[in-house]
Amino acid sequence: MNKKIDVLKNGIIKNNPTFRLVLGTCPTLAVTTSAMNGLSMGLATMFVLVCSNVLISLLRSIIPDKVRIPAYILVIATFVIMVEMIMKAFLPDLYSALGLFISLIVVNCIILARAESFANSNTVGLAALDGISMGIGFTLALTLMGFVRELLGAGAITLGSLSLKIPVISDAAMTIFILPAGGFFVFGFLMVIFNVLVNKAEQRKNHKLKEERAEQ
Repeated sequence: MNKKIDVLKNGIIKNNPTFRLVLGTCPTLAVTTSAMNGLSMGLATMFVLVCSNVLISLLRSIIPDKVRIPAYILVIATFVIMVEMIMKAFLPDLYSALGLFISLIVVNCIILARAESFANSNTVGLAALDGISMGIGFTLALTLMGFVRELLGAGAITLGSLSLKIPVISDAAMTIFILPAGGFFVFGFLMVIFNVLVNKAEQRKNHKLKEERAEQ
């Protein structure tokens, strides 16, 4: 149970793929012009991540070492095509908004890294949990970035066809936050805040453990 909890916490906090490992930076900066775009890209990536982790874990004893990377890419590409076809058929507007970046999930280094470093050497259950954990961490990071950029850049939050304007902020909205330069600024700013909070939490935890050991 402790290992499962550790795996779950790992992707969301300790090794968050966006703010801690700095993986998947290209889609992070490109699609987070709105919270909805960030959420959609995160969920699409999480689906591919979980499915590919599970299948690679199932096939880990069958796939020869010499061709494991091409095999991983083939597995990942299969699930990406499934996501692309589903979005194109049922969510055409969202598919148009995300565009090329749906196809580029195939080469997202988060998915390939988890396949090589985790799914290839762990059970199906842990591989699925790792995919969920990393997927949630990535989705939360993209959604938060999209929310901040949209709020500061447009002074509004878009929910489907609804656009909710924030009275005071909309009057002082700065379009630069929706542009690439603003994306880099928000990304760096949120990364600093996230890492400071996580490091402080780890320091408090270590300090508490030392006190408990000293008392014993």
